[in-house]
Amino acid sequence: MAIDVSNITHSIQLAVAPVFFLTGVAGMIGAVAGRLARIIDRGRVLEDRMSASRDEEYIQRSMLELGFLRRRGRLANVCIGLLTLCGALIALTIILLFVGQTAKAEIDAQTWSVAAMVSFGCGVVSFVSALCCFMIETMMATRLLNFHPLRQAATVDARHSKL
Repeated sequence: MAIDVSNITHSIQLAVAPVFFLTGVAGMIGAVAGRLARIIDRGRVLEDRMSASRDEEYIQRSMLELGFLRRRGRLANVCIGLLTLCGALIALTIILLFVGQTAKAEIDAQTWSVAAMVSFGCGVVSFVSALCCFMIETMMATRLLNFHPLRQAATVDARHSKL
């Protein structure tokens, strides 16, 4: 059994290309996990403050925010799940590319290549879906902000400048 070094070298080069995609996926998982940790921390702070508060209006606002944080947390979890699925599919693609390139029979190599294409395509779809979840979660994070004090300050500044 002779080993074709150039074929193995080409196989390794072909299989390494998706590794860069995996690096991006890992970075995204880290970013979303950080956001999820902040959501959880904010929820804990709200729960502690609510239990110490007697102000009914504050408790109602906090309950509203907790519900909102729960939705954001679920979306972040879905995003992490999609990114993890993407990573697994890209890793499978790497394996399929390597095996497909080193397969001896032409039919086997073609079958492995088709499987690699399907795996990579599903990985990309999973990644794009995760990016959509990330965008929605980010937009949700700013929706809860109360800009009313900023508007009041702008109105007061405008009145003072007229005087």
